[in-house]
Amino acid sequence: MSERIMRALRLKTDPGVFLTTVGIILAFVVVTFFFGDWVGQVFGTASGWIMTNLGWFYIFGVTAFLFFLIWIALSRFGHVRLGGDDEMPEHSTAAWFGMLFAAGIGTILMFWGVAEPISHFATPPRGGVEPGSRDAATEAMAFTLYHFGLHTWTIFALPALAFAYFIYKRKMPPRVSSIFAPLLGDKIFGPLGKTIDIVALVGTVFGVATSVGLGTLQINAGLNELFGIAISPFVQVLTIAIVTTVACISVALGLEKGIKRLSNLNIAVAVALLIFVVVTGPTLFLLKGAVESLGIYLSTLPELALWNNVFPADDDLASWQNTWTVFYWAWTITWSPFVGIFIARISRGRTIRQFVFGVLGLPVAFSVLWFGIFGMASFHIELFGSGGLTEAVVDDGDIPGALFAFLSNYPLATLLSGVAVLLVVVFFTTSVDSASMVVDMMASGKDDDFEPSPTHQRVIWGVLMGAVAATLLAGTGEGGLTALQEVITVIGLPFFIMGFVMMYSLVRGISNDMGERPPTITRQWRRAYSAEELERHEEAPSPEPVHPLYHIPGEDDEGHDHSSSTPDGSADPDGGSGGTVECPEMTPEKKE
Repeated sequence: MSERIMRALRLKTDPGVFLTTVGIILAFVVVTFFFGDWVGQVFGTASGWIMTNLGWFYIFGVTAFLFFLIWIALSRFGHVRLGGDDEMPEHSTAAWFGMLFAAGIGTILMFWGVAEPISHFATPPRGGVEPGSRDAATEAMAFTLYHFGLHTWTIFALPALAFAYFIYKRKMPPRVSSIFAPLLGDKIFGPLGKTIDIVALVGTVFGVATSVGLGTLQINAGLNELFGIAISPFVQVLTIAIVTTVACISVALGLEKGIKRLSNLNIAVAVALLIFVVVTGPTLFLLKGAVESLGIYLSTLPELALWNNVFPADDDLASWQNTWTVFYWAWTITWSPFVGIFIARISRGRTIRQFVFGVLGLPVAFSVLWFGIFGMASFHIELFGSGGLTEAVVDDGDIPGALFAFLSNYPLATLLSGVAVLLVVVFFTTSVDSASMVVDMMASGKDDDFEPSPTHQRVIWGVLMGAVAATLLAGTGEGGLTALQEVITVIGLPFFIMGFVMMYSLVRGISNDMGERPPTITRQWRRAYSAEELERHEEAPSPEPVHPLYHIPGEDDEGHDHSSSTPDGSADPDGGSGGTVECPEMTPEKKE
C-alpha cells in the first residue's frame, strides 16, 4: 500500500518514515482546526507542568552541553576531521558564516533585538533593581546575551557536530538515528531507528513552524506600521502562504543558487541596518555600549549559566525563568536537528576544534554585537530620548512591533521599517528553504549530493511547516505567541533528553575510530652527581619515532592487503579502511 502511494506521488524517500510523519502532522492540523480550544488547554497544562518541575533540568543541561563541547574541542579529539582525513573545507569562512544564519538565527535577531532588552529593562528578572534605571539596563543586557549567546549556539552545535561526524566520517545516512549507531548498532535501520527519526522529524517541523510563526507576527506588525494593515489571524495566515510559496521556489533552486545567495544578501542588508543605527544614532554611546555589553556578558555568564531563580524577588517573578529561559531552550532544541544537519552539511572538512570554536565564535560574536547595539540604543531612547518603547512593548504587549517602534526614532523611519520587513521575510524564507531541504534528507536518509530528491518532495515539507505555523497562530483560540510557546515546550523535552545520549554516543564513536591511545614515551635519565654529568645527560637526544605508522586492520590480516579495496575486490571510492597509514604524530618508541 505504502509503496503504491509513493509511486503515485513520484516520491523517493522512506515510505514508513515519510507517511507516518506527514500523517501525524496532518492529524494535528485537522484536530487543532476543529478542536483548537481543547488542544490549547492540553498543551497549556503539559507545558505548565514541564516548566514548573523540569525547568532546572533545562538550565543545567544546556550548560553541561557547553562544557562538553569545549572539552571535546580541546581534547585529543579536536584534531579529528569531519570527513576524510585529508579533506579540506568546502566553503570559505565568510560564506560558511553567512550560511549559518540561513538556519534561522536571523529571524531571532530581528524579532528579539529590541523586544527582549526593553522587556527586561522595564521588568528586571531578578528584582531588587529599579525598573527603567541604569542598573536595570545592565541586568537586561546580561540576560539577553545569556539567552542568545553561547548557550543558544551550543544547542545547535552539539547535534551539528554529531551529525557531521557520523554522516561524513562514518558515512551514515543523514538521520538522527545515525548518531546512536555506537549504542544501537544495526537497530538504527529497524523500527527503533525509524521511531527516533519520526519523533525528530515531527519535532523539527514544529520547531521551525514556531520560528515561522514569530516571523509572521513581526511581518504583520511591520505591515501595520507601514500600511495600516490590521493585525489579525487572516493577515498572518495569508503572510505565511505567500512567504512559504517564495521559500518553495528557493527550495527548487537548491543550496548554491537559493539559500547561499539569499543568506549572503540578507547578512549584507542586516549589517547595513546595524551600521545605519550606529551612524545616525548616538554613535559614541553605542560603540561604548557594545564593548560594555561584552563585559557584562562575560562577567555574569558564570552565574546565569546555573541560575534557577530559587529565591524569586516576588510572586510575579517566580515564573519568569520558565516563560523566558526554559522556553528559549525548549524551542531551540526542537529545531536543533534541522540546524544541526544543515550546519554539518556546510562544515564538511573542518576539524572538530575548528568546528566548535567556529560555530561558538563567529555567530556568537555577531549576536553580542547586534544585541549590544540595538539594546543600548533602546535604553538610550528610554533614558535620554523620547521614550515610548516600554509602553509599546511591555504595557501594550506589542512584542512583534518592538523593532518598528524603535526604528520610528531614526531618520527615514518608513524606509527603515520597509527594509526591516524585507529582512524578516528573507530570513523567514531561508529558514523554510533550508529546513525543507534538511527535513527531506532526514526522511529519505540520502544526501542530495548522493541522490537528488524530487523538487516537489521538498516542497511538501515547506508546505507542512507553513500549515503548522498557520494552525498554531489561528486555530488554538489563544494568543499566537502563547500557543507557540506552549506547544514547543512540550515537544522539546524528548529532544533535550536525546542530547545527553548524543554526547556519550559521540565520544564512544570517536574513541572506537581512533583506537587505543599509545603510551607516552619520555627521555630516560641517569643519575647525575656533578655538573658535567648533568650537562652530558641534557645533551642526550629525545626519543625519536622509528616506524611512525598506524596499522588499520583489514578483513583478512593474514597475507592480504585490503587497504584500498572493497570486499568484492574493487576500488573503494571512499578511500578504504585497511592497511597501514603513515602518521607522523605517532608516539615514538624507545630506541634500543
